[in-house]
Amino acid sequence: MLRVFCFHTLGITVEDLYLVDPDPHRGGHERGVRVELRLLGTPSWRGSPNASQQVVVDQAVWRADFLESVTGGPGSKDRMHHHPGMLDNEPGRRVFEPGLTADPMGWLEHRLSDVLPLLKAAHVDARSHHASAEALREAAPEVAGTVATALGEVRAGTLATTPPETPIRPS
Repeated sequence: MLRVFCFHTLGITVEDLYLVDPDPHRGGHERGVRVELRLLGTPSWRGSPNASQQVVVDQAVWRADFLESVTGGPGSKDRMHHHPGMLDNEPGRRVFEPGLTADPMGWLEHRLSDVLPLLKAAHVDARSHHASAEALREAAPEVAGTVATALGEVRAGTLATTPPETPIRPS
């Protein structure tokens, strides 16, 4: 299930996922919840002054993966990491931090309380995002609560239960 929070120019996505590890020597499949800080697109106005407008949740600039190995089981926290400074939507290397596994939701709430450094690490000019960052700071406890609920559902076996279908790509 995908959940989206929008704050004028910034968005947060919260999504359960099951990742298939193509290299069994790395430890196997993972499941959990992915949180991404994204820039919201600015599509041109369409229709009348009262028409519904597009909401474009676009470029990912930071990601936190609250993952656990399938073999480690629910609550193992053995694959929790984040990806600072994503460029062109690519995650880069995994960064593991003791605070992330010690208190995952506290760590997330702290990160979301000041996203301007996360934007700068992704080479995003943060000047136009101050109001959105403030709105996100105020909503950080709600976002962390949503992530905690989703992670609880993953651990209970109601979300992220099987690998996704392999997408068919046009040739």
